[in-house]
Amino acid sequence: MSENSKAARNRRLAVHGFTEFAAGNVDVLRTLLHEDFIEHSPGNPSGREAFIAFMAGAPVARARLDLKRVIADDDYAVMHYHMTTDDDPRGVAVVDIWRFVDGQITEHWDVVQPVPEAEQVPRGMF
Repeated sequence: MSENSKAARNRRLAVHGFTEFAAGNVDVLRTLLHEDFIEHSPGNPSGREAFIAFMAGAPVARARLDLKRVIADDDYAVMHYHMTTDDDPRGVAVVDIWRFVDGQITEHWDVVQPVPEAEQVPRGMF
């Protein structure tokens, strides 16, 4: 992937947004999300302002996020990370799929899976 490709640019935007959000900067979403942002996860609202308000109160906004890998291809950036809290140190494995158009996120999908006991996954979740 060339450093100037659309995939490389979207990867940089996704990693920047993730890093800022993980540090507690929910407002970074105002520049990343398109006004007509579409959310595909059940129970999460679409629309930039509704989604930001939802995320500000969601457990992910107070969790520790450990990015494991990023895959980018044309309009999409995929992020795989470990989300933990003090109440749930094993946490969950998350895969986010972000669709970018002209440097803004227009759509989002995710898959969230609880991290089981280590002996249940001898090769690890990550």
